[in-house]
Order: sequence, then C-alpha cells, then structure tokens
Amino acid sequence: QVQLVESGGGLVQAGGSLRLSCAASGRTFSRYAMGWFRQAPGKEREFVASISWGGSNTYYVDSVKGRFTISRDNAKNTLYLQMDSLKPEDTAVYYCAASAVIGTTARRSDYAYWGQGTQVTVSS
Repeated sequence: QVQLVESGGGLVQAGGSLRLSCAASGRTFSRYAMGWFRQAPGKEREFVASISWGGSNTYYVDSVKGRFTISRDNAKNTLYLQMDSLKPEDTAVYYCAASAVIGTTARRSDYAYWGQGTQVTVSS
C-alpha cells in the first residue's frame, strides 16, 4: 500500500556528511511511523533510527546517537537521514521503512513496507 524510494547515497571520506532521502507514495504518509535500517555485506540488517507519525518522537541505535538525525516532511511525503561524522563502519546499504506502530520502534517485524536501498560507502 506504500511505495518507498531511497536516494542520496554515495562515497564519502571519514568525518564527512551525507543526507539520505526517502520519497513515499500511496497511503497517507503522515499516518505511518518511519525508520532507517542498514545492512553491510555478509551481515544482518540492523536498526538505525525511527520517527513517529508527527515527527515529535525519535529513537536511535547507540552507535549513531549524536551523529545521525532522522526527520520527516509530511507535506513533501519525504523522510530524511542526516549523517554527520561518518565512520568506515557506517558503510552499508541503507533502507527506509514504514510502520503502523504508534510512536517509534526498532523491531524489523513492525515495518511492513521497505524501499530498495541506497549504498553508503565511507573511506578512511
């Protein structure tokens, strides 16, 4: 019922910044909690950040807290992930996802809709 398309990935040196975007279409965007996950080659997909319907509540995995900022613009049907002070261990394919949960959630099973992913590579 919801289609998601990520963009903004690329190659950046350690300490640099990138901003990822996720464009949504389908059902009303503002009715969904949103999240970002990432997956490195040979590793399991892991939670990065989530944001509530109205954008007032956010939650981050400890490894990115203070460096990444999740936000949303419901008027534009777009989700963002601002990534600062990037580290080589941040290298992964990043996915956006939508959830019917009220509030925020880090549980992969709570997210019903997923984008195709965008590659982020951080060099040292």
